[in-house]
Amino acid sequence: MLRTGVFTDEKTAEEQVIQVLNFDIHLVKDFRGRRYIERVTECIPIEQKNEYIFEHKKDENINEKLDRFIDNTTKYFTKVTNKELYKYVNIMEYHNDEYVITNKISDQNIKEMRLNMSEDDIAEFDAFIERNWGKQEKVLAGVGVSDEDSKPIKRGRKPKNS
Repeated sequence: MLRTGVFTDEKTAEEQVIQVLNFDIHLVKDFRGRRYIERVTECIPIEQKNEYIFEHKKDENINEKLDRFIDNTTKYFTKVTNKELYKYVNIMEYHNDEYVITNKISDQNIKEMRLNMSEDDIAEFDAFIERNWGKQEKVLAGVGVSDEDSKPIKRGRKPKNS
């Protein structure tokens, strides 16, 4: 997108892509020419918080105001120069000829995925979630229903149809 002129700033382009990209499916080709999914990674946007202090009018002298200004300026430049827009979490990885569930999908993505499924698909998806991560909070039509009983993550399972 930068090469075509859609974006002129790398950070802005990255931010726009991350807002629509939920998962990265990393395909590889081994030395035998065999293609396979090496890992499925969830891209989770990091919420940017406003941590500035706006109480400079309460400061009694110029030194306090200057200190507050320098603190806010430091926060600003730290955000601009070290801006992390997202974090990566591997959901599934290919190890020793089998797929291994490594981390849970975020609650936000589970909720969004369920909203785009039929009732039958939701039932299968919920069974998959319970099998791999234990009983979770289920979101139906935007209303949360929680299960108190939680099971540990089961690892080393090879998914069906792999």
